[in-house]
Amino acid sequence: MTRYQHLACLLSDRIEQGLYRSGERLPSVRTLSIEHGVSISTVQQAYHVLEEKQLIVPQPRSGYFVATRKATPPVPAITRPAQRPVEITQWESVLELLSSRIEGDVIQLGSGIPDLTQPTLKPLWKIHARMAQKQDINLLNYDSLLGVAALREQVARLTIDSGCQLTADDIVITTGCHEALSVSIRAVCQPGDIIAVESPTFHGTMQTLRGFGIRVIEIPTDSVTGISLEALELAFEQWPIKAVVVVPNCNNPLGFIMPEARKRALLTLAQRFDAAIIEDDVYGELAWEYPRPISIKSLDMDGRVLLCSSFSKTLSPGLRVGWVAPGRYRERVLHMKYISTGSSATVTQHVVAEFIRQGHYLPHLRRMRQVYQRNYETLSCWVRHYFPCGICVSRPQGSFLMWIELPEAFDAVRLNAELRESKIQVAVGSLFSASGKYRNCLRLNYALPINEATEQAIALVGAAVERAMLACSSEAEASC
Repeated sequence: MTRYQHLACLLSDRIEQGLYRSGERLPSVRTLSIEHGVSISTVQQAYHVLEEKQLIVPQPRSGYFVATRKATPPVPAITRPAQRPVEITQWESVLELLSSRIEGDVIQLGSGIPDLTQPTLKPLWKIHARMAQKQDINLLNYDSLLGVAALREQVARLTIDSGCQLTADDIVITTGCHEALSVSIRAVCQPGDIIAVESPTFHGTMQTLRGFGIRVIEIPTDSVTGISLEALELAFEQWPIKAVVVVPNCNNPLGFIMPEARKRALLTLAQRFDAAIIEDDVYGELAWEYPRPISIKSLDMDGRVLLCSSFSKTLSPGLRVGWVAPGRYRERVLHMKYISTGSSATVTQHVVAEFIRQGHYLPHLRRMRQVYQRNYETLSCWVRHYFPCGICVSRPQGSFLMWIELPEAFDAVRLNAELRESKIQVAVGSLFSASGKYRNCLRLNYALPINEATEQAIALVGAAVERAMLACSSEAEASC
């Protein structure tokens, strides 16, 4: 962190802690320069950062003042989905979200795409180019159904940080995390079976379950501590649940990290009812805390946890390189992979393996964690500034996704249709529910460039939300 960034963080903390109150004049540039032993330009750069975050405002010939801000919105309350098996819907809405990816002029505030512009990705391009120049015929051929051995060895080493002790033979390479989840679900379930999921949860998991004819029970989920173990236990007692699908680290879409004690309790519950746990850890390496949080797989002694992840969120989704550590379900997972895609693309596996082997991956992760944390701080300021009061906002502990809950009567689907006219797209909350709940919620992505265009898009969304909320209030008054 540079000197001006360090000073900006220090001043930001003082503002958040109330040491500098709303509307209060901040120390002069010269005073801070003497106090912290830095140059005047360093202080000016620090103040510029705080200005961009809308924490301070300049006043001509008077200096800088703490911006007058709205109170920080509360976090969403624990969700209350219907706890019974349901058929999954929302495919048309998911298809609409996916189709917007290829529209280059749309600002995709709701996508799950990471930042692909950082300089720490340059070695990836160079490695890819060098491999193409070699014209090694093996790169054009099939590899093992398990995946390239060099990549599996590197993945096994990376999982040590999450507390696991895996070998290359414990890993199966897949075509992204989506396939890892897909083969895991088919390995433990048959059509007509029941799976428990967090609510809200990743729409890709929902649609996979729908495609296989599997019914879902949505379990209440807290935006800080994760899936309700009490509600899950009741569901286990009432229904023949085959597996639980969870995203315990940097959850999508709520952003929480499940406390370790609750991870242990979840595993104990699965053992008691002899159910599998399908653990989606695709965002786990983007946790802001260090060391990164442990996986449930690291606690697993009887092989019932299938750990799924990929490099789609940490490097690039276009690589299509994922993996699963399937435990006791290894042979079944291999069979499911064989009948779906066979062996995965060879070239990109070698590229990722070499990128990690040369020591580029961990520095890239460190940079992305810092970028996403700074982006979150800025975007949360914009949301607080441009959105109306009466909303709840998640407090992510990593990754690049934020969940916003609006009043119950709000219709985010209608909002999204309105925003598309302004070339802006958000992810509506109903995508993340089997039964179409959370229509009053939004998911936003802060991996986007933090620039004037993004701020303007957030301002337009906030204005549209405010108009819609006023309309809801007018309709409610008219009906009374």
